[in-house]
Amino acid sequence: MFQTVRHYINRIKAGGLREMWRETLWIYRYARLYWKQMIFYTVLGLTGTLVTLISSLISRDMVDIITGHQTGRLIETFCLYIGFSVGNVLVSQCSNYFSSKISISVDSAIKADIFARMLQTDLEALWGYHTGDLLTRWSSDASNISNGILNWIPNLIIYTVRFISTLALVCYYDPIFALLALLGMPVSMLMSRRLLKRMKGNNEQSAAMSAKMSGFHQEAFSNIQTIKAFDLIERCTGRLKQLQTEFLGMKMEFQRMSMAASFLLSVVGLAVSYSCYGFGIYRVWSGAISYGTMTMFLSLSGTLTGTLNQLTSLVPTAVSMTTSAGRLMDILEMPQEDFSQTKRADEFLDENRGRGVSLCLFGLSYTYHNGTEVFSGADFVAHPHEIVALVGPSGEGKTTLLRLMLALLVPKEGKAFLKGEDTGDIFDICPSARRLFSYVPQGNTMFSGTIAENMRNVKPDASDDEIREALKAACAWEFVTRLPDGIYSKIGERGGGFSEGQSQRLSIARALLRRSPILLLDEATSALDVATERRVLKNIMADDYPRTCIVTTHRPTVLTICQRVYGIRDRKCVILQEDEIAGLIDDF
Repeated sequence: MFQTVRHYINRIKAGGLREMWRETLWIYRYARLYWKQMIFYTVLGLTGTLVTLISSLISRDMVDIITGHQTGRLIETFCLYIGFSVGNVLVSQCSNYFSSKISISVDSAIKADIFARMLQTDLEALWGYHTGDLLTRWSSDASNISNGILNWIPNLIIYTVRFISTLALVCYYDPIFALLALLGMPVSMLMSRRLLKRMKGNNEQSAAMSAKMSGFHQEAFSNIQTIKAFDLIERCTGRLKQLQTEFLGMKMEFQRMSMAASFLLSVVGLAVSYSCYGFGIYRVWSGAISYGTMTMFLSLSGTLTGTLNQLTSLVPTAVSMTTSAGRLMDILEMPQEDFSQTKRADEFLDENRGRGVSLCLFGLSYTYHNGTEVFSGADFVAHPHEIVALVGPSGEGKTTLLRLMLALLVPKEGKAFLKGEDTGDIFDICPSARRLFSYVPQGNTMFSGTIAENMRNVKPDASDDEIREALKAACAWEFVTRLPDGIYSKIGERGGGFSEGQSQRLSIARALLRRSPILLLDEATSALDVATERRVLKNIMADDYPRTCIVTTHRPTVLTICQRVYGIRDRKCVILQEDEIAGLIDDF
């Protein structure tokens, strides 16, 4: 007893209870959106409880009629008993049906909301989490929340009403029998308290281990080629077995404690049941009650014990819910991107379609969360109908600068804005401004599906002719036209079925199809030969569309067709002179 009190005092000192209360309030914000569904589910449960109690009374009367302790219409009572039994089954099935339907709907809605919020979370903050961990939090933890929201409060009401009404009925006929039926309550409460002490920690460990295993699986399956190439199959299999052993050990430790507690509770339950049964036989033998009343008592005592266990089980469910809520709050309470300027971004785009948009960065400074300073007072300008290049050694900040242009990262100092050539208006770069950009990042960025589906991801209403024109401009039509299904040919996961160069050209075509004022190419032509690379860039500039094109590259041979070349020097962007560009080309 003193250990339990000390445990809760330590929780209070450590802020644990305060944290659980904060997690509970977070869950409530979702729960209040589905109060109608919870009321409906509660009404169904209470109806089932009422039908069960009435059935117990009818069953008592029927047994008493059969045994001669009571006169009455046997057939009528029997039909009534059957009717209520069928009604109980019907209510139960309806409850299960609507519970499943509502549960799936609520689960889908909550997951969709959490998914959207996770995608809007600050990018650099998300980099601190493994993708497998994010997936586990979104799938398992979100489902835990949705199931709990629908079931916990309704079940608390249903079980409480069922327990009180059953206890009241038993007390009405025989208070001593009710007291006997509740003998197991102190043991149940004591064991539940002991389980609660370890439930929170076990849930957190289990969630962390599940995320760890999910991350391992995700990485292994996405890097099968590398695993095969380095002959790492045996090593990866061994690592999986090690994780499985750790997971099994953690689960079994808790399972042993749960098994001991369940065994004790079962023994107590049997003792209570047999005590009730013996007491009932004595009361019938002494003539105090009828045989029908005894059968009703035995049935209701089982209901009392079962309902009490169900109420007790809500405690670990609540702990599990708050644990999942805390894991989701870790993600969702990180800085969120602001899309409040989306309408203004659309207006800015419509107003400046004629002559395009310039991109301007002045005095830009940025430092990563780990303290690495990438830029300090950097300037960069690009105008419509220009190809502006950004060169520099790997790791010097080329990709970081493009992320700053896309507002994926937030600069520490400086100004970053778009300027309309038609209106002269200024629009500060923010997440809403991304609709004015097309971006081709490093690596393979194609989704599984068909070529046409990948193209229409950025422009859902694109016609087949528009897709073909974009593919031609990206020098991709020459190999797409040779495919059996043309633009409806399948693309595997991560561009499976296509070479790196082909995937890059498809990615460029997708970006061109969007027809955004600004096109960012981050090493997007690295897998192409020099001739094809130059053809792609020339096709882009030959288009009458007033596009501002910015490229990062390690191959300076393409720099001769660029209007301006920036080099990263001492954390600044410096315009390179012709002799410097010529020197880069000669060195290459």
